[in-house]
Amino acid sequence: MSSEIERATNRPGHNQRFSGLEEVEQDNRPPFILNRAEIRLLLIAGVGFFLDAYDLFIINQVALMLQYRYYDGHSLPSNLEGFIKAGANIGAVVGQFLFGYLADSLGRKAVYGKELLLIIFATILCISVPSYLGGHGVLIWIGVFRIILGIGVGGDYPMSAAVTGDRTSLRKRGTLLIYVFANQGWGSFIGSLITMIILACFKTGIDTHGHTNQVDAVWRIIVGLSLIPAFATLYHRFVMPESARFNKTRGPDAEEARKEGTEKKESHIKDRVQSRSPSDRSSVSVAPQAEIAEVKKNAQIHEFLHYISEWHHAKMLIGTALSWFLVDIAFYGINLNTNVVLQQIGFDGSGNNTWHKLFRIATGNLIITALGFVPGYYVSVLTVEYLGRKFIQIMGFIMSSLFLAILAGKFYTLSPAAFIVCFAFMQFFFNFGANTTTYLYPAELFPTRYRAFAHGISAAFGKAGAIISSLAFNSISKKIGTPAVLWIFVGCNLLGALVTLVCLPEVKGRDPDLIELEERRIARDSAPTRL
Repeated sequence: MSSEIERATNRPGHNQRFSGLEEVEQDNRPPFILNRAEIRLLLIAGVGFFLDAYDLFIINQVALMLQYRYYDGHSLPSNLEGFIKAGANIGAVVGQFLFGYLADSLGRKAVYGKELLLIIFATILCISVPSYLGGHGVLIWIGVFRIILGIGVGGDYPMSAAVTGDRTSLRKRGTLLIYVFANQGWGSFIGSLITMIILACFKTGIDTHGHTNQVDAVWRIIVGLSLIPAFATLYHRFVMPESARFNKTRGPDAEEARKEGTEKKESHIKDRVQSRSPSDRSSVSVAPQAEIAEVKKNAQIHEFLHYISEWHHAKMLIGTALSWFLVDIAFYGINLNTNVVLQQIGFDGSGNNTWHKLFRIATGNLIITALGFVPGYYVSVLTVEYLGRKFIQIMGFIMSSLFLAILAGKFYTLSPAAFIVCFAFMQFFFNFGANTTTYLYPAELFPTRYRAFAHGISAAFGKAGAIISSLAFNSISKKIGTPAVLWIFVGCNLLGALVTLVCLPEVKGRDPDLIELEERRIARDSAPTRL
């Protein structure tokens, strides 16, 4: 069937069917050259990923500042430290499922912007925590509202992927999606840079006069500054119109599919009623109508379940979810525990006073981000429409495994310079690789009607991997050692390459809406004719 579909979707008539839904470029510029409308879309959709990475990379330093403010420099209680670090990821799983479903069932316009409201609300409450609650109370307060923050951040994954994927042409779809996702790199870079700037402003009080309690103001300012880009794009998200592509999927073809599903359900219910005795029929005469009404009301979720009940669709969803789960185990396991890396390269700030330790750690994070994190995204931008998603994902899994293996095997013997080179290359191939393409795949692989929900499911599996890794890294590394944990990450990456090879097709230039229509036509033509 797949070869029939590919031939059919390449017919001129089929390619013209959705041509009005795409912003087809009138020039032959390379895909990575954006026009004004695409830049505007990038700025609106990218802020969520900026905030996601900003939060991810400052939470380690915020935890360290809380340690000095409320625990006299001693370590935070391990369970509460894990809670505030994992809280956003826990909330993200909920947000990805919830907003993914709502975006497909209610429409992008009805939902877009609500996730940003949650981020703003939670951020304000996090920085408003009363100091009189004491160490434990402050950590619990922050952890709870970081879960709400995570719901908003998680909701942005399927929302921004769907909003961007719905509006771009096939020729530039992958490029623009990566541009949006690359805001993660800038979020981590700016987070480290702002930490250094705010610390420099408080140097006299903390370093010269020894007022360590001023770190309380530092972390609140650092976290609060994330509200600026959030407020700057909130209005634009609220007024963004529904895309022509999404409206088209709510047209006659979509209605036909819903009617087919409802007719099958009605027929099934009537058959059940007809098989009963006359007395039984009268006693349940209202029940069929109630069931039919419920089917019509919840048609979208039933459509999605019917769609993935076919093995070739389910295999694709397994591939996107499992590969994202595996890459996030390694990616977040490392990036939520950068203290281990900073110690190896001499930027953990050990032996220094409070201010110098905080500043040196921020400097180390900035170096790591600048060397490998940001460049990987933009190499992906330049090459994704030429190399393809599948090649980049498999290559990224394998190459990051290679550098992880070097770090694991030579963890205690590499010089600081060699260690940072290997670590930078590992980060580079995460982002010129699976960390980026796992975001692309569900946005490009599934038809518009199911794009947001499929993306939300896949992203939620990724965050589940991040949660497992962030909670387990410290305890496991204490038992078996950090090199052994890195070998586990190597195994996860190699398994991810295998999953990609087996479960995922290349999606460059692939129009999932046309493929779905053709699948439906073939199924309808091959169905037995009723007499």
